[in-house]
Amino acid sequence: MSQNEPTRGAVLDLIVEKGPITASRLARILNLTTAAVRRHLIALEKAGQITTRDAAAVGRPVRGRPARHYIATVKGHQGMSSDYSELANKAISYIEQIAGEEAVNQFAAARSRDIERRYAPIVKIAGKDPKARALALADALTADGYAATVREVGIGNFTVQLCQGHCPVQEVAGAYPQLCEAETQAFSRLLDVHVQRLATLAKGGHVCTTSVPVGMPHTIARIAAKGKKQPLRVSKVQQLKNAAQDKGSRNSAAQAQSAQDKKSSQSTSKKSK
Repeated sequence: MSQNEPTRGAVLDLIVEKGPITASRLARILNLTTAAVRRHLIALEKAGQITTRDAAAVGRPVRGRPARHYIATVKGHQGMSSDYSELANKAISYIEQIAGEEAVNQFAAARSRDIERRYAPIVKIAGKDPKARALALADALTADGYAATVREVGIGNFTVQLCQGHCPVQEVAGAYPQLCEAETQAFSRLLDVHVQRLATLAKGGHVCTTSVPVGMPHTIARIAAKGKKQPLRVSKVQQLKNAAQDKGSRNSAAQAQSAQDKKSSQSTSKKSK
């Protein structure tokens, strides 16, 4: 084995897990020079295991010369796959041939329940916060070979994305999308929020991306509470002042009416004389 192969493998693993990623960021993570990382990137690109996207394609601001962001290709992912994927594909194909598509759907539903049972204890420990639960789930998925990360998106931290850089059953999921749907349903139950699958490796995405709302409902509730008109609270002192003013106004009105009555009486008396 070449001395470069372990490092090159580590570079590919990081691209699978964190891509799109730049050479400079890879260098920082691996504690290597950017020039050393670029040599591995060139070799991986020539082998067809990675490709590049410019900054505009990944939605990042561009100043000056755009940085190259690397992602793994289908060939790069295949290099990480095991014989299990091929065996699983053949097994599900056999199930479909013998028992039909409904049997495949039932298998997918059973797998969804298996995913939930496997990760529920880990996610439960993280508490009720959806973001903390997503981070715990990502760690568990990474331990099982999915190269998962949680990435914040947008402004306000309303949503995070659960990204899986690798899928051990990618080939199978390409033929049977029910498996991806079953996984999404399991994630929704595990995180206790409605999640949305945005992209999958099986359909050509560079990562499987699941959108997870983590702050919006709470924020909306706070905004609604602030916007709601509160009843006017009047202090006891102010109430006494208001009462005194009302009493003074009533006295003044009474005095004015008394004076008017007296004047009218005098006028009537003079006319009588």
